[in-house]
Amino acid sequence: MYTIAALYHFTRFDDPAALKPHLLALCTAQNVQGTLLLAQEGVNGTIAGPRAGIDAVIAHLRALPGCADLEWKEAVSDHAPFGKMKVRLKREIVTMGQPDVDPRARVGHYVEPEDWNALITSPDVAVIDIRNDYEVAIGTFEGAIDPKTESFGEFPAWWEANKERFHNKKVAMFCTGGIRCEKSTNYLLGQGVEDVYHLKGGILKYLEDVPEEDTRWTGACFVFDNRVSVEHGLREGPHMLCHGCRRPILPQDTKRAEYEVGVSCHQCVSETSEADKARFRERQRQMSLSKARRVAES
Repeated sequence: MYTIAALYHFTRFDDPAALKPHLLALCTAQNVQGTLLLAQEGVNGTIAGPRAGIDAVIAHLRALPGCADLEWKEAVSDHAPFGKMKVRLKREIVTMGQPDVDPRARVGHYVEPEDWNALITSPDVAVIDIRNDYEVAIGTFEGAIDPKTESFGEFPAWWEANKERFHNKKVAMFCTGGIRCEKSTNYLLGQGVEDVYHLKGGILKYLEDVPEEDTRWTGACFVFDNRVSVEHGLREGPHMLCHGCRRPILPQDTKRAEYEVGVSCHQCVSETSEADKARFRERQRQMSLSKARRVAES
């Protein structure tokens, strides 16, 4: 079994580039795979590997400056969720494009998963799903507002265009693991919104802690690894990934005329040119040849 750890932590790294070599070497030595992002504002990512390997990497991260209270969420899988290990240097660990936003200064009120249902069913509360449109499409909380943004960086413009809708309302926000809420609640507080709340631990913690019979969640939650989606109890969901557009699809969607493995699905078939599709087909052909060679050599 593989242990999966999803984590983020906002702190100040003066020289994130100096942290990369040792972190990557440790992950490689411990057979840990996935992606970790380093920036001056902290660390973010999801990794998977043997229990001992995950423990070693978490211990290393918690020993970094300002990371002693780093938290993470765990799940398990019977297959490898990632194919390799990447440690990347970024300007932001989650891209919002708002230089004045600083979650270390202040954020909204944290709401524990067991208290979330009561909050979001209150008539004076507006609930906003701040994930990307393709994530919202496969699952969300009942009654949540979908901003229909293609990236997190679009949220400030959406808020500016829609803020009058939330006059005299409390605003409750949620995302997959909580990191986007850290920035978006800080942003709203900076915009003068007084009553801002967010789901502590995100959807993943809610699906882990709240009994399915009490849920206000519908559908599945998109995750950024080979599981593609999870449901209550963090059991693996039914979705797979279109490798043409990286959006989640259901197995029955592969029977549609628009679907071509590695090239397109019904969501993206009209978004790419024939030249793009030819390039995707060649990529898929090379991947198939590589896989066939590995099988033959094993």
